[in-house]
Amino acid sequence: MEPQPSFAHMGLDGRLLQAIAELGWAKPTLIQEKAIPLALEGKDLLARARTGSGKTAAYAIPLIQHLLQVKMSPLVMEQAVRGLVLVPTKELGQQVLQMIQQLTAYCTRDVRVADVSGQVDMSAQRPILMEKPDVVVGTPSRVLAHLQGHSLSLRHSLEVLVLDEADLLFSFGFEEDLKNLLCHFPKIYQSFLMSATFNEEVQALKELVLHNPVTLKLQESQLPEAAQLCQYQIRCAGEEDKFLLLYALLKLGLVPGKAILFVNTVERSYRLKLFLEQFSIPACVLNSELPVQSRCHIISQFNRGFYDYIVATDEQALAEPAVRAKRRKGAKAEKGKDPEYGVARGIDFQNVATIINFDPPPSVESYIHRAGRTARADNPGTALTFVTHPECPLLAEIEEALAGENTEPVLRPYQFRMEEVEGLRYRCRDAMRSVTKQAIKEARLREIKEELLNSEKLKTYFEDNPHDLRLLRHDRPLHPAIVKPHLRNVPEYLVPPTLRAIAQPLLNKRKQRKHLAPSSSRPRGGFQVGVWAGLLPKPQSTDGWSGGESPQSVRSPAWS
Repeated sequence: MEPQPSFAHMGLDGRLLQAIAELGWAKPTLIQEKAIPLALEGKDLLARARTGSGKTAAYAIPLIQHLLQVKMSPLVMEQAVRGLVLVPTKELGQQVLQMIQQLTAYCTRDVRVADVSGQVDMSAQRPILMEKPDVVVGTPSRVLAHLQGHSLSLRHSLEVLVLDEADLLFSFGFEEDLKNLLCHFPKIYQSFLMSATFNEEVQALKELVLHNPVTLKLQESQLPEAAQLCQYQIRCAGEEDKFLLLYALLKLGLVPGKAILFVNTVERSYRLKLFLEQFSIPACVLNSELPVQSRCHIISQFNRGFYDYIVATDEQALAEPAVRAKRRKGAKAEKGKDPEYGVARGIDFQNVATIINFDPPPSVESYIHRAGRTARADNPGTALTFVTHPECPLLAEIEEALAGENTEPVLRPYQFRMEEVEGLRYRCRDAMRSVTKQAIKEARLREIKEELLNSEKLKTYFEDNPHDLRLLRHDRPLHPAIVKPHLRNVPEYLVPPTLRAIAQPLLNKRKQRKHLAPSSSRPRGGFQVGVWAGLLPKPQSTDGWSGGESPQSVRSPAWS
């Protein structure tokens, strides 16, 4: 019988093992089990593992171990930047920084790390880099700018290079930056290239930075198994049905726990937020127009349970090849937008029960990264994709790519009995009429002004008063549209008869929460398949699955 894999048998420093134990990691994940020993042997790695599988720790642990061994060497060595982690987005840079800080909790004097990916003046980062932290985390463009500005030098000190979420680095327009960075590196260094998918761009990166690498292409699906991640597609007759369905799901409490609602444009994110405001459903907006400090703070508060719903844009995936080519040649980003923004990609949202693709993702890679925000580690999750008839061919391509040789459908179809919630349609139409183009424009301007104020003018205050930072909320109503008071509550006569004993209108649920623990510590459920028993036809047995047996269902009455 083979022994169970453990961190203790990897020959790691005791301080590193202590930090791992404090994080509650009982055993390494599959990617960590395979990658860490090879990395400790000094090999270059090209690793593909699904999102949420622990890739960050898979490279952070050997990087820290290497630095600790260097510091314990009897040879007197000067302080230098020996590790560089390149990330495609500022949000991911902040997350990597936090992970390395957690793993170095017991060796902070020996291993120092700095994140230069944030949208801060380079002059403010220069003193930090002058102290030569052991590890620098940043986007390729910002790292290159510091190298060209002589506030960072790597030619004689770099020993370990990491490219995290490598499949996104080229698509975010960093191809030229990466090629220029290579001129500032020494001839010999160890490289880790981590990716959720393998594509032509990853192959190009492999040829640029890796030397005789070991390729880890784990025999696992790109997303968790069906027992952990339930995936559904919901056919909608038109745009109005999408809004009606979302209203019913959220207002009747049929999607318990935290959820991320993905849309494809900034305009759509504000349209959806203002629509939900009509029904007093609070939600945060995350998009490229907001300051990076605000985005990171929103993600942090969401993870701590301050909010239940985030409306996030997945804009980078929509860029046409011609647009990406322009970015690679150094063209300026669209005015007001941050080209290094990314929420669907690599960010570790915690305790997310449900992902709702309000707009279908434009590619299979985008779908994988979106769905990967839930069902992380060993937690269950649900991914719902709303699709109208014109969007069906795109979703069919995604499903075909996900299925591979598997003949069973990956995204199980559900035909909701929309007639059961027909009584809510007039309310939905009222709300949609209130959300005009002018209201959306005003909301965008107001949100940006408020977040810039929060991000810049209050930054110094919050540094001195960190406890007050939790009082700064990002889900407050924008109210450029007229909010009609009668839409706040759902009268019982409008609740479908099959749901009256089960549905939990949002206001009642919020009252109950006053007697409960913070939402981040409460048990989380996924999408309530069984709850919809009265609204759904019984799934066909041809796919070998019965809706009442969903592992996500907390309440599963018999099918009608």
